[in-house]
Amino acid sequence: MGDQQNAGKCPVMHGGQTASGHSNTDWWPESLNLDILHQHDRKTDPMGEDFNYRDEVRKLDFDALKQDLHDLMTDSQVWWPADWGHYGGLMIRMSWHAAGTYRIADGRGGGGTGNQRFAPISSWPDNVSLDKARRLLWPIKKKYGNKLSWADLIILAGNVAYESMGLKTFGFSFGREDIWHPEKDIYWGAEKEWLAPSDERYGNVDQPDTMENPLAAVQMGLIYVNPEGVNGQSDPLKSAEQVRETFKRMAMNDEETAALTAGGHTVGKTHGNGDAAALGPEPEATDVEEQGLGWKNPNMQGKAANAVTSGIEGAWTKYPTKFDMGYFDMLLDHEWELKKSPAGANQWEPVDIKEEDKPVDASDPSLRHNPIMTDADMAMKMDPSYRKYMEAFRKDTGYFQDTFARAWFKLLHRDLGPKSRYIGPEAPREDLVWQDPVPAGSTDYSVEAVKQRIAESGLSIAEMVSTAWDSARTFRGSDLRGGANGARIRLAPQKDWEGNEPDRLARVLGVYEKIAADNGASVADVIVLGGSVGIEQAAKAAGVDITVPFAPGRGDASDEMTDAESFQYLEPLADGFRNWQKQEYVVKPEEMLLDRAQLMGLTAPEMTVLIGGMRVLGTNHARSSHHGVLTEREGQLTNDFFVNLTDMGNTWKPVGNNLYEIRDRNSDQVKWTASRIDLVFGSNSILRSYAEVYAQDDNQEKFVKDFVKAWTKVMNADRFDLA
Repeated sequence: MGDQQNAGKCPVMHGGQTASGHSNTDWWPESLNLDILHQHDRKTDPMGEDFNYRDEVRKLDFDALKQDLHDLMTDSQVWWPADWGHYGGLMIRMSWHAAGTYRIADGRGGGGTGNQRFAPISSWPDNVSLDKARRLLWPIKKKYGNKLSWADLIILAGNVAYESMGLKTFGFSFGREDIWHPEKDIYWGAEKEWLAPSDERYGNVDQPDTMENPLAAVQMGLIYVNPEGVNGQSDPLKSAEQVRETFKRMAMNDEETAALTAGGHTVGKTHGNGDAAALGPEPEATDVEEQGLGWKNPNMQGKAANAVTSGIEGAWTKYPTKFDMGYFDMLLDHEWELKKSPAGANQWEPVDIKEEDKPVDASDPSLRHNPIMTDADMAMKMDPSYRKYMEAFRKDTGYFQDTFARAWFKLLHRDLGPKSRYIGPEAPREDLVWQDPVPAGSTDYSVEAVKQRIAESGLSIAEMVSTAWDSARTFRGSDLRGGANGARIRLAPQKDWEGNEPDRLARVLGVYEKIAADNGASVADVIVLGGSVGIEQAAKAAGVDITVPFAPGRGDASDEMTDAESFQYLEPLADGFRNWQKQEYVVKPEEMLLDRAQLMGLTAPEMTVLIGGMRVLGTNHARSSHHGVLTEREGQLTNDFFVNLTDMGNTWKPVGNNLYEIRDRNSDQVKWTASRIDLVFGSNSILRSYAEVYAQDDNQEKFVKDFVKAWTKVMNADRFDLA
């Protein structure tokens, strides 16, 4: 009877959820989600802990790989035929859309991880048909195996495509390591539908700089701007302002933006020769028989000319497989009128053009069609600043090609980190300011002598530790920018950031600069050593003798080596580790802490132990409050924060915005004050489990050792020479 009653019931849990069918965040949507700190768990990586891609890629036969890619460009396949028999346009779009997700505000996105293979990016409306480009590359990936990551291959394919079409590129570097599951915790916008009106991410859509940070694209599912115009309504001057803001958020100026637009549209075509509604679902929504391919086109009929992606249909130039100057002549020498593509999309076509000046059909060379321009192209013609560059480019071929090649290189390499990480025979030698160059530092000095001078300087433990932390906390694992190397905390804009306490910083740096000069060390090394001295003193006072690991060799950057404008985006608006935020935000303080910790590459246990240590060391911002300093022994590296946080002899009472009192349960006397960030380590079940480990009577020494290990990780995060 029991078997009959259960017949037909599914014997397994659905979707990895709880037995009730809901995830924890479904049941408790306000709970703190720590998943972002576990985003790339080693358990998802099939390569094993001993695999080092940066070592493997150096074994690659670079010349053979490039030849295979050149051969692929003109090897049109029946299952996905190439436009004019050349895959260059498709491969460039794939590379562009992989790299183009980069945004400077938090350094996330970009092509450095191969994340285009996974949802949601793999299924964005703007990425229609790029699944085909990656599938065309599979035989090459299969051939070179572990020596070639998908991330490198996806970016390299576009670079080779440009070379095959006649561009002298600026160079290329390998070294991008693949991820193995979706980066589902990256914030791409709050919209619940693809291509929702862009008003949803602007304070005022007519003021592009009101776009929500850290976003750069104007709508959910787009890489940049809507090619049909703002919210699909054509207005080239409005489009120009959206283009300007979007590319600014990718660290591109008007000159680079104009060059990228012209160079990107000099080759290839748009696709809208059919009914877009007839396309099948995106890759993530297809069933198993499609084998990961999406947007099935029932009307393709084996012809490249029948493809539908953006809905706009046509080529920009007469020779779409050649990198030439045809874009400028086409854009500037014709009058354009707004028309509809076969798919019903807005596109601009010339009012009058000779038949012989039109591009031929992508499948049938006996046919010719009107060239097209998007609203973004028309912005290049109508906006005064962009028009100035269009005219200048047309007059000087060398200027255009060099500007484009450099901007294209920057686009592809913005998230790869400093030049010291570049791999391969085509890595350019020139130092570029956006690479955040740092000169080599000296190792020929006495570390112990420097530490002794610091110890005798009269600086407090809190001053030493806070200065080292502030210098290093700018590091972003997303694009490998920031960090202590270079000591850019001495320079604008960092020296004036509110979060760095400029007065305290200037006083401490004055001491460090003299010590550095007297001993032949860099200021960057002295800053980090100061943190080491403070921690060692505090640990000894708590009864634990420990030496903080230190590797000399950091250099000191100069103003000339620093792109001050782009460094503004690294300014911390909140730092939960120092119990500070610049102002009140819609986002909860603990959520901002997780974001900072993830960018710094910290795990949840590392974040926890650092918080506990920083509190008892007295490093709260400006020392204006003792919120969360749950100890009577401030300045000693004890586990008191965790002991007192988990003490059930206390009660906890909110007394203001982000302010709580911790009271003695018996006397009701206030013992301490705390912020939300302090209390979340007792309230969140996962974080509390870590806090309890460090609160145990037998774990004072473990706490100190774990703190030092996590601290050293932060200090060395940008020491790529130590990897």
